[in-house]
Amino acid sequence: MAKKLKLNCDLGESFGSWKMGLDEAVMPHIDMANIACGFHAGDADVMSHTLDLAKQHSTEIGAHPGYPDIQGFGRRSMTCSEAEIINMMVYQVSALGGMASTKGLTVNYVKPHGALYNDMMKLSNVRHAIYKAMAALNANQINNLSLLMLATQENEKYIEEAKEYDLALQFEVFADRRYTDDGRLQARTEQGSVLKHDEILTQVEQLNRGQVVTASGSVIQVQADTICVHGDNADGISLISDIRQLCIAD
Repeated sequence: MAKKLKLNCDLGESFGSWKMGLDEAVMPHIDMANIACGFHAGDADVMSHTLDLAKQHSTEIGAHPGYPDIQGFGRRSMTCSEAEIINMMVYQVSALGGMASTKGLTVNYVKPHGALYNDMMKLSNVRHAIYKAMAALNANQINNLSLLMLATQENEKYIEEAKEYDLALQFEVFADRRYTDDGRLQARTEQGSVLKHDEILTQVEQLNRGQVVTASGSVIQVQADTICVHGDNADGISLISDIRQLCIAD
């Protein structure tokens, strides 16, 4: 029987007086909190508050670094050198790690945000720069950070790549997105790419069994550790609660 999936969610994405998401309502329902580190969203006060929420609910903490693009919410790709990617990763993860340590908390994993995440999955040079950043971060750590990536048909390839850097990977799937036959997400511009409530719950049941029905109707195997959920509105919170019930470990 396939293992049950942990729930992860992107949080701490408010900035100053601007409010993004319903973090207080989401946190009790998830296992892993991906906390923004200030480059695409979040600031010192928001990070501190989100860490307090994670501590209150015993939620695992992950860093959620992105491109330095607050205006575009980190959703615009940037052409950066290897050194720039390494430094922006180390800077952001270290900021969250330092704040977490003052609260007796530990950052356990890293999930790149938005365009940086997409570029990591598409571009070998970006991916290896991120691997190198992770290796630098882990060089003097007792509790090594893992890297969260999209689960695809190429999981084994990424695992082999990461071994060069002595880096552990975790793989995630998405509850609300239609999959293609190669195990990737269908483009949002295509009709039916974003699933509705009942479709989402059906797909979660499939993903819990390590498989998914694609846009073409094919059944493919998708091995993952965690499922990404979104808590931007009240309907989303209700949906997360329903997903949670499906993903509670036996």
